[in-house]
Amino acid sequence: MKIGLIPANVGLKSVEQMVGMAQLAESLNFESVWTFEHVMVPLDYTSKYPYSSDGKMGGASDANFIDPLIALSAIAASTKTLRLGTGVNIVSQANPLLLAKQAASLDFISNGRFMLGAGIGWLREEFDAMGVPFARRGARFDDYMVAMKKVWAGDVVEHQSDFINWSGFQSYPLPVQRPGVPVIIGGSKGKIFERIARHGDGWFAPTTDAASLSPMLDQLKSTCGELDRDYSSIEITSMWNNQGGLDAVKAFEDIGVSRLLVPLFALGGAPAEGIAKLAEDIIAKLPPS
Repeated sequence: MKIGLIPANVGLKSVEQMVGMAQLAESLNFESVWTFEHVMVPLDYTSKYPYSSDGKMGGASDANFIDPLIALSAIAASTKTLRLGTGVNIVSQANPLLLAKQAASLDFISNGRFMLGAGIGWLREEFDAMGVPFARRGARFDDYMVAMKKVWAGDVVEHQSDFINWSGFQSYPLPVQRPGVPVIIGGSKGKIFERIARHGDGWFAPTTDAASLSPMLDQLKSTCGELDRDYSSIEITSMWNNQGGLDAVKAFEDIGVSRLLVPLFALGGAPAEGIAKLAEDIIAKLPPS
């Protein structure tokens, strides 16, 4: 089982704190660190966050929310083996050519350690502020995934659609990882399983226990069968709230989860001590991978 930490870019007081946390995690054999993304957080919003009972995401609007790719670039420059993931970047509100370029560049400077966690987005107010239509964001996401992979292939790019008109160019550097940056699609709503089967190298499941995740994995398997996708080629990542110890880790492992991401807020008020304790209680006791 791979163990990672999330988020590496929110609520931090300094770059030293951010990089130091990542270096500590690497020294204690954590596999990865991940980020959240919001370009802005409204003081109030009517959009409903789909993964909490009150429809609100955690965190204050004035908390430091460092851009994920910039945060991970700083971490990449200060670590050697730690993998780096976005959990997740809102692809539907981004410029896909710029995002493809940034993702390839981050994979290049990290020597192949980047994973693009990708999502559709739910916060209409953020799309409005970005000047991007909220409507058809799912279709835009699907199209962007196909188009970005063409950029990473290194061939002369040709892609025309309702959203993009690309022709006659290449974009370098290419990702170190071939055929491209791994795409870990996040979410559990709408056409998520179809999108994972068509476009994803992995799924970032927004749940914290194996019992609730297991039936969703059955749905993903079924969809993969319908679309002739090899389910075993999809890496499953789940959140875990650091409850239940090794028995909980084993329960995730038994249903096919490969990676658990532990929220830093689940480690108590002293994150460095919590990270060290998690490494001692869990990582040190896991069998060698």
